Amino acid sequence: MNRIERAFHTARQSDARLLMPFICGGFPRPGMTGPLLAALERGGASVVEIGIPFSDPIADGPVIAGAMHKAIEAGTTPERVFEEALSVRDTIGIGLVAMVSVSIAHRLGGREGFLARTRESGFDGVIIPDLPFEESGAYRERCGELGLTFSHLVAPTTPRDRAAALAKGSTGFVYLLARTGITGERSDAPDVAERVAALRRATDLPIACGFGIATAEHVRAVVAHADAAIVGSAMVRRIERAAGSGLDPIEAAEALTRELAAGLPGTPG
Repeated sequence: MNRIERAFHTARQSDARLLMPFICGGFPRPGMTGPLLAALERGGASVVEIGIPFSDPIADGPVIAGAMHKAIEAGTTPERVFEEALSVRDTIGIGLVAMVSVSIAHRLGGREGFLARTRESGFDGVIIPDLPFEESGAYRERCGELGLTFSHLVAPTTPRDRAAALAKGSTGFVYLLARTGITGERSDAPDVAERVAALRRATDLPIACGFGIATAEHVRAVVAHADAAIVGSAMVRRIERAAGSGLDPIEAAEALTRELAAGLPGTPG
């Protein structure tokens, strides 16, 4: 088992749940990825998704898309993100997932070159949201050979049969979108009970829910059914606000992680 699989396995044995924050690589400025990862682990994260900045994000709302554009303008490249993650790999125990566009993966050597570089940089899993399911088999197979997980996204509007196929085509965990539309914070907690139950009939893999999860209450509502809660826009916004206000974005990220982790069962809140 790699770090992601081990985290979920350990959580299941104790009936615990996981927090999975998302950050944009190289944001709020180059050199911050490593310190942010350490802060998220201190705050209670078990797995972290790192978005590789892309000029045309697929389903990201204005917060994450804006962070990606700023990271690129500041000189962040995929290779720089890999280097920053590797720089702290020996000092952190959390699982790392690379969230990347298929166009970037192709540009970095595709199934062979990109996945090898991802593994060498200390990542444990890959999500390629715009890779067509029908073309994903070779990537999933190569990830398995390299010890990487490979997760598909399942939307609320995905037909039942296709959702089952996406779940069965995943390894490590399945990413269930808690809401339709693009990423972004919402005021209400998502209702994922029915969709999680349907996926559990199709797979034994852990199910992680993301999109629109922004508070400890949202986390609590999601992990009442799913195995993990993914928080993206709220985390990126907190980091951006701290950096823009002259505060320490590292401290801000750790503080928000602790706030969110209070929604996990058994965590003092």
